[in-house]
Amino acid sequence: MSQAPARPIHFVHQGQVQQVSGLPPTTTVLQWLREHAHCTGTKEGCAEGDCGACTVVVAEADASGALQRRTVNACIQFLPTLDGKALFTVEDLPALNGGALHPCQQALVDCHGSQCGFCTPGFVMSLWHSYEQHPHALPRSDLADALSGNLCRCTGYRPILDAGAQMYEAPRVALDPLPVLALLKQLADTDAPLVYEGPDPAAPGQTARFHAPRTLDELASLRQQLPQARLLAGSTDVGLWVTKQFKPLGDIVYLGRVSALQAITPWGGSSGAPEGIEIGAGATLEAAWSALSQHVPALKEIWLRFASPPVRHAGTMGGNVANGSPIGDSAPILLALGAAVVLRQGSVTREMPLSAFYLDYMKNALAPGEFLQAIRVPLPKVAQGEVFRAYKISKRRDSDISALCAGLMIQLDGDTITAARLGWGGMAGTARRAAATEAALIGQAWNEATLRQAQAALAQDFQPLSDLRATQGYRLKVAANLLERFWLETRPQSPLPASQVHVWPATA
Repeated sequence: MSQAPARPIHFVHQGQVQQVSGLPPTTTVLQWLREHAHCTGTKEGCAEGDCGACTVVVAEADASGALQRRTVNACIQFLPTLDGKALFTVEDLPALNGGALHPCQQALVDCHGSQCGFCTPGFVMSLWHSYEQHPHALPRSDLADALSGNLCRCTGYRPILDAGAQMYEAPRVALDPLPVLALLKQLADTDAPLVYEGPDPAAPGQTARFHAPRTLDELASLRQQLPQARLLAGSTDVGLWVTKQFKPLGDIVYLGRVSALQAITPWGGSSGAPEGIEIGAGATLEAAWSALSQHVPALKEIWLRFASPPVRHAGTMGGNVANGSPIGDSAPILLALGAAVVLRQGSVTREMPLSAFYLDYMKNALAPGEFLQAIRVPLPKVAQGEVFRAYKISKRRDSDISALCAGLMIQLDGDTITAARLGWGGMAGTARRAAATEAALIGQAWNEATLRQAQAALAQDFQPLSDLRATQGYRLKVAANLLERFWLETRPQSPLPASQVHVWPATA
């Protein structure tokens, strides 16, 4: 496949099509807003997608032609990822209400939800997204989940949550999607696949290219032509390489326009019922965890505690798996479920167990020119005695990196354990299964004596590091405690109900 000629970035902002060229491909949406569009309402707090001060809403037309909106962190999204989409910021909202404050803004004023005010634009955009998505006020716990990506050190959140309810008391002011959709259709009808070229900040006088293929075949061909190019999905990790580590990225191949990579479909099964689901590598974390949680309710808490809505709306489960961080929350869960990865090189695909994909710290089995196409996830066979739980331990409950994360599955035949898969993150240089602990369980009765043997075996499986999040001793102790909690919840005699093992009643 010959490479297409370069063209500018085209997107919709403030009711007009914007055309941008001449900027580095790693220019962030936040930099463009503040330094080039002079829209300074959106703030930079952390520059790593943690605080939410930079929250904006990105909209695009879905396959049915409806306008889909999602909050993202402008500080780590690269500007070319906006191509073919629409961008909304805090400056846009008064125009929806005849120049007056939007109901979500007025409610923040009336409820005293802003003190220093630095976080307020981000909260406004998260509230507006919730307002547009839901015609009626959310339960307070659900609204708190929707705002978990926005940090406020002044108010203690109570008045902000009050505003999230009170904004529905004013006459409704909804966005008319038709003009936006018309502009997006204009872009879709006229724009060729994006190849954007701009100066390379790490190599003065040279250029870097941002490629956005639209089909799997285009991606596979491009990946073979540019095996050293950086693959970019949601930018929730790679974005920090630029904003925090100032790393050069060189040429970029963006996966976000390949619709086939975003598919989540039933997979396997010969008797009519699917064996599991196949998650395209470009499916967002929000979509992937939502789909898994529909089939495995025990995953709901991990879903809500995986980063924040703006991160989950942009980041992908495929990116989380391919990145291979030992503290990524997807891999331990997928290991326990027995997931496999589908890898593609050119027109050839191969499948391997996820447990074989990780070779060492930040090293995986991808060959040059190969990429992760999908993740195949078997679903627990409840009728055959499989029981599954997932646990995350972190310093903060919401929007925090794990000290350790566990996905635990056993299969019971009566009181006897016939199979076990225990996936752990934060315990080694990669997420991995606990072979000795599994061996201590299989063939044994699921009782307290077996539990103690399994807890002792953990030290054979793992010698975790001490770091800023946890010490080695803490990790081993908490891992043993999580095994005990798993036993208390799943033991054949008198298992504890959710109300007795959850600190937070809202998630019980």
